[in-house]
This record gives sequence, C-alpha cells and structure tokens, in this order.
Amino acid sequence: MLPLSKQLILASNSPRRKQLLNEAGFSFEVRVLPTDETYPDTLPAGEVAGYISRQKAEMFRGAEFADKLILTSDTVVVLGNEVLTKPVDSQDAFDILSKLSGKEHEVVTAVSLLVNGEITTVSDVASVSFRKLENSEINHYIEQYKPFDKAGSYGIQEWIGMVGIEKIHGSFYTIMGLPVHVVYQLLKPYMSQFDKG
Repeated sequence: MLPLSKQLILASNSPRRKQLLNEAGFSFEVRVLPTDETYPDTLPAGEVAGYISRQKAEMFRGAEFADKLILTSDTVVVLGNEVLTKPVDSQDAFDILSKLSGKEHEVVTAVSLLVNGEITTVSDVASVSFRKLENSEINHYIEQYKPFDKAGSYGIQEWIGMVGIEKIHGSFYTIMGLPVHVVYQLLKPYMSQFDKG
C-alpha cells in the first residue's frame, strides 16, 4: 500500500472505482453522501462530469472530514453535444447503445480532491469507437450484464466492450470510470515515500 499523510475517503459506491483505487495501491474508506447530480442546461457537455464531481466534493465540507482527503468522481458519455448518463431501464439502455453503435463518442471522467477546504477538479477525456452492433448483441448484453449503473449503458471491461469496441484513444481507466494516472498525481503530494523533486 502507498501510505498517505491523511486518511483517504472515496466518495463513490462504484465497484470499478473501488477496484481501481485498491489496485493502484491506496488504502481508503468508502463514504457516500447524497448529492444533487443535476446540472445547468447551458453547461457544455464536456464540463458536466467536472461540475457533478465538484458538487459531490462540496457535500463533504464540514468538521468531520476537515483533516481527510476526499476523492470524488463522475463519468459521462458524450455523443456529439448530447450527454448520455445511466439508463433508467432496459429500453433506455437499448436506445443509448443503439445511438453509440457504429459511431465514435467521448467518455469524460472527472475527479475532485477536497483537502484543507480546497477542491481541485481534473477532467480526463478518452474517445471510443464502436463497430455497428446488431440488435441481438445489444439485447444479449443488457440481459446478461444489466448495465444500469454505467454511464452510456456499457462497461468497456465487459462483453460488449470486448466484442464491440474497435478503437480507443486515451486512458482505458478513464473509460472504466477512474483515470488512475490523474488520481495518482493528485494524491502524490500526500505520499511520503516519493521524492517531490
């Protein structure tokens, strides 16, 4: 484990984020506070993840968390100027995946770090190209994997990603939901064992 000078709190219930943060070598506790994840209609699509990630961090302002490192994150899928969030049901998931079929889209994952009352937010962008998906393939994926907790209705590490994604540009982990390289740089100042020079 990578020792930190303050306790790290991951403000996310996402199994992927927990897995990636653990595999990166960090010890942490999970705490999630209810957050309003709506955003202004006028906000550019590429800024939505950063806005929501920062809103999640704002919820942790208070004495209980004052001496801790609070890490929050949010992921959105952007097709053109449309933000594709988590599907509400199977039909919604089918409609979203049908939109992504045969096209290139962007995945934006933002991370925010609240420490000593200051919030730093960094967004990372990756592009993903799906081949043309058959309806039967989309239905199989939804039935077997139930991607209702995933932005854009898919997980790159799951079956649909393995058989349907032809090309990515950017970090695989950003598409999974946590740009580990960004998190590492945000937390590095609080690691004692690495030279700051």
